Amino acid sequence: MKTGTQHLYIPGPTNVPESVRQAMIVPMQDHRAPDFGDLTMNLFSDMKKVFKTETGTVMMFPGSGTGCWEAAITNTLNPGDKVLMARHGQFSLLWVDMAQKLGLDVEIVDLAWGAGCPANEFARILGNDRHGKIKAVFVTHNETATGVTSDVAQVRRALDESFHDALLFVDGVSSIGSIDFRMDEWGVDLAVTGSQKGFMLPAGLGMIGVSAKAMAMSETATMRRAYFDFADMARVNATGYFPYTPPVPLFHGLRKSLDRMLDEGLENIFARHRRLATGVRNAVAAWGMELCAEHPSLYSDTVSAIRVPQGVDARDVIRIAYDRYNCSFGAGLGPLNGKVFRIGHLGDLNEGMCLSAISIAELCLAAAGAQIRFGSGVAAAQEVYAEPVARAVQRSARSAARIAAE
Repeated sequence: MKTGTQHLYIPGPTNVPESVRQAMIVPMQDHRAPDFGDLTMNLFSDMKKVFKTETGTVMMFPGSGTGCWEAAITNTLNPGDKVLMARHGQFSLLWVDMAQKLGLDVEIVDLAWGAGCPANEFARILGNDRHGKIKAVFVTHNETATGVTSDVAQVRRALDESFHDALLFVDGVSSIGSIDFRMDEWGVDLAVTGSQKGFMLPAGLGMIGVSAKAMAMSETATMRRAYFDFADMARVNATGYFPYTPPVPLFHGLRKSLDRMLDEGLENIFARHRRLATGVRNAVAAWGMELCAEHPSLYSDTVSAIRVPQGVDARDVIRIAYDRYNCSFGAGLGPLNGKVFRIGHLGDLNEGMCLSAISIAELCLAAAGAQIRFGSGVAAAQEVYAEPVARAVQRSARSAARIAAE
């Protein structure tokens, strides 16, 4: 029999804070009631703050981030349109598959799993597209399978410097709300995320930011759509309602999540994720192991994909964690299956939780056959996590000395 806490260190769904869970425990209510907009209108305005857009429209579709991928494509593009995409991980791969299934002509740049979005190669391709055949460029901001964060702003520069008018699509499912994302500043036209990552909710809400340019294109795009139609959603959202039955308890949870996020402050959230991720990365280095990401500039602050040593099967690490220690780590996806395990470090997370993940990982790696010095990773992470505490102690000591001197 398993006892105690079930530790969840996958990159999504993430831990749901108790206050958010309680906020969702509400009686069923009338989503056509005259005061329903009192709940939803503030959600739309606060979601725009998280997306960092003043000019865009944010919509929420019952479903997942994948549903919003489809909404983004079908509302703004036409069958046969040429689009530019990179394939360098499981989720960028799935986005390519969807684009092809929906009838787009996809120009694919294939890269090693662990690489980032090839902005320079995109710039070359866009520069050669003198007749504007490419209608959209797709960027996976944070490739969850490999623990890689790409530079969206650099892709925007590639578009601008090529004087190219293509739409910029961004998959921000495991980045928005956790890693710095700037929809307006980066000129993003379609930004997609989901409720189950940085927003600290169960899966069930796909969230999408749409630029004014993309909204205008949705008026003439000819792809077939029904449930995911922007026009229907935006028209009814304007008064706080939905064209079909919405997941009301999730809205109550989102209200509490947004309150928590805005109280902490987005910049503080990003800094916290960076600090926690740095501790995990230092632990991996102390074990003598490597991350899947090809270069430190690509390291994700929301998930680390850790390459296991030769002769060790990452599936054993994950199985031992689950069976012996009530702990879930993320599996290696696609060609990384058995080669990496993933530690998700996003959402409602603190230093103690990361240290638990690291210590359990040490036990599991050792049991799976890796040469691990127990405590090495924990100590390396503690060095990172102790820094703000040490600074606070120093400030307190200086303040006490000043008061004593007076």
